[in-house]
Amino acid sequence: MRLSDLFRKKTIDRILSDASEHLGEKTRLKQSLNVWDLTALGIAAIIGAGIFSTIGTAAASGGPAVSLLFVFTAIACGFSAMCYAQFASRIPISGSAYTYAYASFGELIAWIIGWDLIMEYAVGNIAVAISWSDYFTGFLGGIGLPFPDWLGIDYLSAARGYHSALHEMAHGVSLTGLSSALQKAYSAWMNAPHIGDLHFIANIPAFAITVFITALVYIGIYETKMASNTMVILKIAILLVVIGVGSFYVNSRNWSPFAPNGVGGVLKGVAGVFFAYIGFDAISTTAEECKNPKRDLPRSMIYALAITTVLYILISLVLTGMVHYTELGVGDPLAVAFDKLHLTRLSGIISISAIIAMASVLLVFQVGQPRIWMSMSRDGLLPKIFSKLHPKYKTPGFSTILTGVIVSIPSLFLNLTEVTDLTSIGTLFAFVLVSGGVLMLDKQTRSPEHSGKDKGFRVKYINSRYFLPLIWVGVFVLLYFWNPPELNEFTRFFGKGVGNSNPPVNLGQLVAHQFPMLLFGIAAIIMTTAAVKNKLSLIPVLGLLTNFYLMAQLGITNWMRFIIWLVVGFVIYFSFGRKHSKLIDHNKQ
Repeated sequence: MRLSDLFRKKTIDRILSDASEHLGEKTRLKQSLNVWDLTALGIAAIIGAGIFSTIGTAAASGGPAVSLLFVFTAIACGFSAMCYAQFASRIPISGSAYTYAYASFGELIAWIIGWDLIMEYAVGNIAVAISWSDYFTGFLGGIGLPFPDWLGIDYLSAARGYHSALHEMAHGVSLTGLSSALQKAYSAWMNAPHIGDLHFIANIPAFAITVFITALVYIGIYETKMASNTMVILKIAILLVVIGVGSFYVNSRNWSPFAPNGVGGVLKGVAGVFFAYIGFDAISTTAEECKNPKRDLPRSMIYALAITTVLYILISLVLTGMVHYTELGVGDPLAVAFDKLHLTRLSGIISISAIIAMASVLLVFQVGQPRIWMSMSRDGLLPKIFSKLHPKYKTPGFSTILTGVIVSIPSLFLNLTEVTDLTSIGTLFAFVLVSGGVLMLDKQTRSPEHSGKDKGFRVKYINSRYFLPLIWVGVFVLLYFWNPPELNEFTRFFGKGVGNSNPPVNLGQLVAHQFPMLLFGIAAIIMTTAAVKNKLSLIPVLGLLTNFYLMAQLGITNWMRFIIWLVVGFVIYFSFGRKHSKLIDHNKQ
């Protein structure tokens, strides 16, 4: 095996040529989506559990300035969105980041990103299904239709919660004095049917909603489109009502101080706020079902990001204006804010909106994952059955069903915290590679032989040499004057503590806890040097750097899980994909 074989690339012309083989009557996906359908799919994927949960934790750390964090995160995602848009316009194929990596980095990296995207779509949907179940059972209880606790929770959470409840009650806490989560877990464990020590506990609503959504996606893209459009209209309408009513209860004194904990406090919520933006890239997986992908895919990504950002900023300002930011560090901040002001009817409406929002996220991601597998199968990296279309519905039937199984079965018994962390780091890794991919292709597509070929969307070229150093100066000035807490360990280590007299930290502790940030620092220096030296395009460079920074914020534990996941992917690639790649036969010709 030659090393060069691992990085063999598919040219854009070859990718488009191979795709044309699958555009016959029996193998063509139905082309039903226009720019507004795509925008609705993007909004459906973006507005999910994040805005109903993570905004509270972010606001509790950053105060009203969390609204600026939404702007920063939207800009970071916008850099990636423009890179996605350029690829989608140039390569209107369903493979999304997988196909883009094949053209820019080569086969091994393409496989890695295809395997990585399972974390965003399939694994991410497990978390969404579990969250949907929590909101759904809570809503039923709120209208007087209590759902059996042992059928609405996973086994691990019930077992852990039961023993935690026993521990607290042994120390004098009454059952009613326990948190609602512990009460639910205790009730589930006590009331579940059991044989000896084996309790029959499963999250049935999470399983049921996944099966329903999978069936809808299996039937066809038109039905999926109609369901997505309907849910988007409903949840935007509800969010506008929440913003409109909440604005009458805003107390401007709650906005002062605007950033009580400085830039450091605001940045503490960056990972959670980013989670609220995950999903816009899923639009690119429907490229072959678009009527005019070169024009509509770029537009829809930008439209979806712009609309959701405006909604997020308004919601964050209204929320921090209604109640003091210190009271928002809860799992359901919107409901808590309206309950505090005795607007209980709106709390019920918020619950309905959350149910609709998360169902729409499930829908879009259940569409995306099978189409990634379909593209990988077409290239020979997965068995042929993954790319086989249903003769009637014209959807990747086997891949859709398998996605449903992979999401629905684990959602019965997995704990939410066991699956959520992988989603963000997998998505950010895809964003980093897509941004880097644009840089890889930039020199080729600007050469004379390509002039006139690229008539689709292109990222505007801005010379990094003139702007990137200024951006870094601005960043360091902000960090110096605001002195965010996360820099203290670095400055203490070098004996230059800013505003404190703490002794230097241990080198081993620094490496163990700050390895991702150290890795980012090294990569940032290398990337900045290369960008300035080679006059690279600024927007892809910023997309790469900002998303790598967000990855570094996720911590060493998440990185270790991510690395283990990639190792499993390598085993599959070297045992099957590398041997069956269609590029092997092509290169022999």
